[in-house]
Amino acid sequence: MFFKKKYDGIIEAVRYNPDGLLVQARVYERIGSTFTDRLLLSRQELVERIKSGKRFMIGQRKPFLAGSFETGAEVRLNSKAGKLWLSTSIDSTEERDMLQGAPLF
Repeated sequence: MFFKKKYDGIIEAVRYNPDGLLVQARVYERIGSTFTDRLLLSRQELVERIKSGKRFMIGQRKPFLAGSFETGAEVRLNSKAGKLWLSTSIDSTEERDMLQGAPLF
């Protein structure tokens, strides 16, 4: 039997500052069984959503299929000595945001 991965949002593209921290993310969020239009979330808003238990994936909308997405890696919140960073890698040793597979905008 095949089960779909459950996720609460799709990160379509990102913007970083010169220090390597995420500034904004362009996302689609799930509301019930449908998704929102594109939203721009700040780093703090995205971190708060992930801390509250929501799951975000890297991906993009499939053309002509409104609520269908091609998904990639899951976005994780890593921490070390009180410092938080976003990553798509489980073993991220870099202490900066790195969402591989998400294009820049």
